[in-house]
Parts: sequence; C-alpha cells; structure tokens
Amino acid sequence: MTHWGRRLLLAPFVVWLTAWAWLFSPLWLIVAAALSPVLPGRMRLLRLMWVALLYLTLEGVLLVVLFGWWLASGFGRRIRTPYWEGVHYELVQGFLWVFFREARRVLNLSIVTDGPTPDAFPGRPILVCCRHAGPGDSFTLVHALMHDFQREPRVVLKDSLAWDPAIDVVLNRLPARFITPHPGAGQDLESQIAALADGLDADDAFVIFPEGGNFTPARRDRAIARLRSLGLDRMADRAESMTHVLAPRPGGFLAALDAAPDADVVLVAHTGLDHLLTVGDLWRALPMDKRLVMRWWSVRREDIPQSREERIEWLFDWWERVDEWVSEHQPEDLARRAAVR
Repeated sequence: MTHWGRRLLLAPFVVWLTAWAWLFSPLWLIVAAALSPVLPGRMRLLRLMWVALLYLTLEGVLLVVLFGWWLASGFGRRIRTPYWEGVHYELVQGFLWVFFREARRVLNLSIVTDGPTPDAFPGRPILVCCRHAGPGDSFTLVHALMHDFQREPRVVLKDSLAWDPAIDVVLNRLPARFITPHPGAGQDLESQIAALADGLDADDAFVIFPEGGNFTPARRDRAIARLRSLGLDRMADRAESMTHVLAPRPGGFLAALDAAPDADVVLVAHTGLDHLLTVGDLWRALPMDKRLVMRWWSVRREDIPQSREERIEWLFDWWERVDEWVSEHQPEDLARRAAVR
C-alpha cells in the first residue's frame, strides 16, 4: 500500500472506530467489569480496556486536529515552518502527558529515573542511545525527554510504526526518519541519519536505538551470526556474552555522531517494558502494579574516542554495561510488595 493510500484508509478508520468505541463503551465496560473478577489480575480486563479506549480516543482526536492544522496551514504548504513545527511538538507533548498521567493512575505504574539525566547538559544538544525492548520504551523515552527535560526529540524509528496513522502523520511533519532494519540496494541509511542529526539546536535530542529492533532470542542469534559472517568473530564473542540486549549496529550512531560534532551522548536502559510486542504479550506481561526504572548515563563529547574503530569498541563497552545493569534490575511488583506488607 502506498504512503498516501495508507493514510487515506487508516486515518478515517481510526476516527470512525473511536466514535464507535465511545458509542458502545457502556456495554464494553459493563462486560469487562463483569468478567474481571474471574480473570487473573486485579480488575485487569477493565483497566486494560480503559487504557485502550483512552489511547484510541487520543489518537482519534489527534488525527482530527492534525487534519484541521493541515487545512489551516494552506493545505500543508506551510506545515513544516518553525511555527507549525513548534505547535506540533506541543501537541505531541500534550498527548503523551495525558496518556501517561492516566495510564500511571489506572495501571498503578511507577516510573523512576536514575543517574545523570539529560538536564546535566543544559544548553547543549544530545544524542540519546536507548536499549530497544518493545514499543513502550519509545513512548516512555520521548515523554521523559519532552515533559521532564524540555527537549525536542528527533527520532529514528522503524518503518513498521508508520502503520499507526497518527504517528505517521505527525512524525512526517517533524524531524524524524522511518527506516527499515533491512534496507535494499541503494538505500544509504547512514546518510539519512546524518541528515537528521545535522544542525541540532541547544534544546534538541537526537534519539536512536542502535540495536535496530526489539530484543528477542531469535534476533540475538541472528545478530551474532551476522557478525560471524562478516568475519567479526571478536565482536560476535562479545555479543554472545550479552543476554538482555542485541549487539549494537554502530553505523547509524556513528553517522549521527559525526553530523553533530557539538552533541554530548546520553545512554538509556530500562526494565519492565520488555517483550511487549503482541496483544498476547500485553495481556500476559503488561506492567501493572509495578515500579519501573529508567537508567541514564551521560558522556561528555570530549570523553568519546575519535577514530571509528575506537568508537565501535566504546559503544560495545557501553552496551555490555547496559546488559549488566538490566540483568541486575528487574521491575518491582508493587501489588506483591503490598500483599507481603
């Protein structure tokens, strides 16, 4: 399906689905409330349905607002000017603030940050390298950067996320890149990433996930096999020693580092959002009544090696540190702790 065909079909469908969901919401909520006592978890079904309805509602409202702004900007002719870029960032920040505020309340979800956060570098652009362990980490990270640290993120993300119509529309109006982890011939991803990282302002945060995809055991095995096929046996051995993360693909990060010579680096790890990839995963493992930890490390530009080979070693060193931290920090179950007390 083409880019515009996807938008013309999915965006109206989401708006229609939102209206339909609210029309029948009393019935759905009554059924969920009736079934919740006989299902595992404390009112799990009712809570999940409310969060899903909230997200769908916010997405539907967002699409209507985005369409109105497209008309107001002269049918999109001025949509990428600094003014419209600013109001789009404010819209995304508001969307995430409402969603996380309600999700934390309904799911009894506590998110704690640890370590030197991005405000350790006031007035300087930053490159943010995050562990990739599910779509939830992207939302949590962007929300933290915008709401807690007043940063404007430029995000590199997988092209599969463009099937979400709101994400597709809003990120095509902001500095962002949808990329495929397996590019075809003639697709220079490093040049695209470098172009996105070029010209970062003091309040910008360039966000990249060096692993290139969510962690799964199968992807870990493929990443190790890929390193061996390239003759990088020592890197493959190091990747085998990491059990919670994929071997980083340094090309995109190094391209961003060269394109933003004034940017410092922030590395991010987290626990609790792992493996939430399908509806079944959400049902079985959605973090409810849990305390999640997001760990930040800040590195000054002058402390980053200069040569490409040294930077690759440096990135692998950090990824081993991220893996070690994840193995030592697992999400805390608040409901279980309360029961013990």
